[in-house]
Amino acid sequence: MQTEQTQVAIIGAGPAGLILGHLLHQRGIDSVILERRDRDYVIERVRAGVLEQGTVDLLREMGLAERLDREGMRHEGLYIAFDGTRHRIDLAGLTGGRAITIYGQNEVVRDLIEAREATGRPLYFNVSNVSLHELDTRRPFVRYIQDGTARQLRCDFVAGCDGFHGVSRRSVPEGVFTTYERGYPFAWLGILAQAPPTSDELVYSLHDRGFALFSMRSPAVTRLYLQVDPDENLDDWSDDRIWNELLVRLRTSDGWEPAVGPIFQKGITPMRSFVVEPMRYGRLFLAGDAAHIVPPTGAKGLNLAAADVWRLAGAIADHYAANDDTGLDTYSARGLQRTWWAQRFSWWMTSTLHRSTDGSPFDHRRQRAELDYLVQSKAAMTSLAESYAGLPLA
Repeated sequence: MQTEQTQVAIIGAGPAGLILGHLLHQRGIDSVILERRDRDYVIERVRAGVLEQGTVDLLREMGLAERLDREGMRHEGLYIAFDGTRHRIDLAGLTGGRAITIYGQNEVVRDLIEAREATGRPLYFNVSNVSLHELDTRRPFVRYIQDGTARQLRCDFVAGCDGFHGVSRRSVPEGVFTTYERGYPFAWLGILAQAPPTSDELVYSLHDRGFALFSMRSPAVTRLYLQVDPDENLDDWSDDRIWNELLVRLRTSDGWEPAVGPIFQKGITPMRSFVVEPMRYGRLFLAGDAAHIVPPTGAKGLNLAAADVWRLAGAIADHYAANDDTGLDTYSARGLQRTWWAQRFSWWMTSTLHRSTDGSPFDHRRQRAELDYLVQSKAAMTSLAESYAGLPLA
């Protein structure tokens, strides 16, 4: 078995692992990134595309925002639609200039992989049989197979950035973690379509037939979502049926509606909330979806991951530069505070904008009252704007 040495072993080459690797590199800290999928799969898997202000600022500080600044679409507001009317929430005006940027997660990952490869530090795809060992000691190690060769990686720290189904969280002894979960009685049917956006900003819509969301990926591609049952069969949804339902749910009384075009990608995504506490075991630190999952309504997943690894990179740097483990010792508590704030907001957005199958007429009237209050109260709009545009990294 071949043995390697590094300071930080990073499990997973999604946004969390790649951002962490680059932040550590900029501080002169070595790392090895291990990813079980191949390079193309990691880049092309479709995920969220809404970046908070703090995430954009972080990528700029890292020197990795050249294409983001050129191709990303800055949105200083968004629309909440109900009863046939769109109401604009002025994100920037209510938060002192903070906004969101539309830039696909796959594009973020592409930029990060290219940056990692430019550093010359190890990034291994297609690894298998990854296992974590002696996590509660000062020198944990990772075993894996690459190109048919068994390898062992000795390190000081392990960063579990390998998602909900990854090996990192499952490597911790039973009883260490407390898990909090909530399922939702609906899912999202999402599409990408060759159709130019007809709105400059996102449109979240509550309709009697269910939730719908108008978003975009570029000046020529729209991204749209429909609320459907979680056990819905995608084969039952023809392109015509999807467009008919989107137009019914999104069209407003002023004549606005999304442009119709060829659908080139579609899928159904179940919705759930998940948090594990604590986010640390010994020298293993969980980040991103390995530690928490939020419903996509609040657009928090990637942004929570970025905040996690920003904190973790700073804490590891303090350990090496000043023998100061304060950041490591508080990593979990700080991360969980931000995580639960994001869970609260995502739950509120989800419960307010989706029609529950067992909802009563009272529930439906309450939802409308919630939105009616929102669009008439500056305090309520400010609360939404602060959470949606994102709090400063902390």
